[in-house]
Amino acid sequence: MRSSRRAAFWAFLLSANAVRAEPILSPTNIFAPVSTPAHEVHSLSLFVLTITGGIFFTLSALLIYALVRFRSRPGDTAEPPQIFGSTQIELAWTIIPVLLITMLFLGTARVIFAVEDAPKPKAALEVVAIGHQFWWEFRYPHYNVVTANELHVPVSSAQSYRPTFLKLTSADVMHSFWVPRLAGKTDLLPNRVNEMWFDPQVVGLYLGQCAQFCGPEHGKMLLRVYVDTPAAFDAWIRAQQTTHADAKGANAALSVPNPNPVAGFPVNTPPTLGGTNGDLANNSQAITAPAGQQVFEHQACINCHTVAGTVANGRYGPDLTHLMSRDTIAAGIAKNDHDHLLRWITDPNDLKPASLMPAMHLTDRQNEQITAYLLTLR
Repeated sequence: MRSSRRAAFWAFLLSANAVRAEPILSPTNIFAPVSTPAHEVHSLSLFVLTITGGIFFTLSALLIYALVRFRSRPGDTAEPPQIFGSTQIELAWTIIPVLLITMLFLGTARVIFAVEDAPKPKAALEVVAIGHQFWWEFRYPHYNVVTANELHVPVSSAQSYRPTFLKLTSADVMHSFWVPRLAGKTDLLPNRVNEMWFDPQVVGLYLGQCAQFCGPEHGKMLLRVYVDTPAAFDAWIRAQQTTHADAKGANAALSVPNPNPVAGFPVNTPPTLGGTNGDLANNSQAITAPAGQQVFEHQACINCHTVAGTVANGRYGPDLTHLMSRDTIAAGIAKNDHDHLLRWITDPNDLKPASLMPAMHLTDRQNEQITAYLLTLR
């Protein structure tokens, strides 16, 4: 029994060591910078860590030396010599800290001015980032593109230098934009515009989040930055600039006079609402995108959300024009697929408690229809 326990113990140690031996890279690791501001923060972090580490080990060594050298020994009865004041010691613990603080101040000031005063090239991408409870809105003013929660920017290289400059503000309370591998955090304040920039040099996905407590769902206000190749970024912009022309045709059909009106409904009532035309009435019960669009456009959804090319022009919630081009919903907390989208539409607070999006209390069929419609918004 004892040998089996010993064998299990060593097996556990070996497995633990094997797990620790694997490299673990956090998606929000400040020690893996991929842009110039993040490199500056990284170098400053190492500089500060070196100085503070040196202070820690020096003081620890002096403390251990004093404990060992001047410890009480058997037979000691006399009081040790007392030293009342030492000019050398006083000067040492005054001058050395002043020099260390001066070094830290100058190093920090150099990084701040290097990042804040960086010139803005003509080729720079400009993005306006607006913080909401609890999601992000991104506007590309030169491209007339609006999206939410997932920021797309082009990669920047020595051959094609194109940094991204962000103007940051808040629609409600204080937020903070923080993607550690790209740059340090910058606050978003109501009625104020702050600025930051980064020039990502490696294509990939970089994660961040709001770094300032902004309410009960602050911890789920996540952030995703996609660094694309120049060609992929241009393709994404072109896709985001398209509108749903077919949706305009569907809206026009709603104004066609009802050929078979029923008492109690105006002549121009859409047949699917009046329930007078058999085929269209049946279509209104089908779980299809056209049926879902009609439900969506006749609910309060359009007061908060925009879908370009339709009557939906709300500004309070995220723009849904190209919802399915995003990998996640609810500010990055859930995968953007049918099941999560249906759950989000049915009751947002079930997926994200304290979300400001209310449950509309629609029927299960209506929720399915809206989901079918939203799945077509690419």
